[in-house]
Amino acid sequence: MGMRTVTFTSASAAKFIKRLENEKSRLIDIEQKNSTYVLAQGEESEPPVYDYDEIIDRVDELDNTIRRVRHALHAFNARTVIPEEGVSIDEALIRLAQMNGKLRRLERLRATEPKKRLSSGYFGNKGLIEYEYANFDVKQALSDYEELYKRIGDLQLRLDFANQTETFSVELDDWIR
Repeated sequence: MGMRTVTFTSASAAKFIKRLENEKSRLIDIEQKNSTYVLAQGEESEPPVYDYDEIIDRVDELDNTIRRVRHALHAFNARTVIPEEGVSIDEALIRLAQMNGKLRRLERLRATEPKKRLSSGYFGNKGLIEYEYANFDVKQALSDYEELYKRIGDLQLRLDFANQTETFSVELDDWIR
């Protein structure tokens, strides 16, 4: 069995891996359904079609190919720099996850009211009304949220562009289509 060089973008590699994972799932389903069968005593029937060696070998081949493409994709992400950002795709993915976490925090903070009357605001028996005050500038939280939201969008677009245009190659067995 020979080898050939296959060129991928990050996006096409993800689709290729998904296709191989689906094929692996299909074979494992066949294995689970057809690796055993039941006959009543005295009953005769042809066993379901199942070739142990063929399924085991094919799943191993798929795993090997998936591993090689995933590894090449990880290496590609680690070394490919997004020019406008000055960071690798890998670092941009980490940064994006962190920025989205910060965005969720800012979303909560921007919704805070500067001063809010508490509904169960009775202090002892004196009937005093209690207020809750924001301990920060709510307008600043809103501004920071909007700025970060735009920044995330810009980074995502640059990441998407790199994932759809930058390529890497992997040596794969000839049987891979």
